Amino acid sequence: MNAVRSTTVIAVVRDGRIAMASDGQVTVGDAVMKHGAKKVRPAAGDRALVGFAGGAADALALTERLESKLEAHPAGVRRAAVELAREWRTDRALRRLEALLLVGDPECVLCVSGNGDVIEPDDGIAAIGSGGSYALAAARALVSHTDLPAEAVAEEALRIAAGICIYTNDQISVVTLP
Repeated sequence: MNAVRSTTVIAVVRDGRIAMASDGQVTVGDAVMKHGAKKVRPAAGDRALVGFAGGAADALALTERLESKLEAHPAGVRRAAVELAREWRTDRALRRLEALLLVGDPECVLCVSGNGDVIEPDDGIAAIGSGGSYALAAARALVSHTDLPAEAVAEEALRIAAGICIYTNDQISVVTLP
């Protein structure tokens, strides 16, 4: 499935902060087309962060819809994510979009899919994309065995994933709140 063989995004909630990091690689088939793409951005007037994996056009369309949901529910990232997942799953046109989203604020991180899934991890760490499992394992180890802040955990976990996953590079961008 090409939708997830394209990037790695990780989010870490720790000590009242959220950090979301992504690599910059864009892969089309077996060729690297770009090294410095931005796949994480602030949303809702810097109250939330959004990252995506999958088709860029699909993910950007979903991110715009998420922005409107966040505006409609200013105090609730969870509520906005559930509303997006519901619309994504039930709308005929949206159902065809192939992407995964991470959305979070300093209190929680959620993984949102077109199947209607809105998953909040128990430990405040979530990752998506081809290198997501590697980054997730690295972040969990770093959180368990260090006192590193959220942004350092996210960046180092992504760096570890880049050393393992051929669809993930080490041109990392990190966005944090607050």
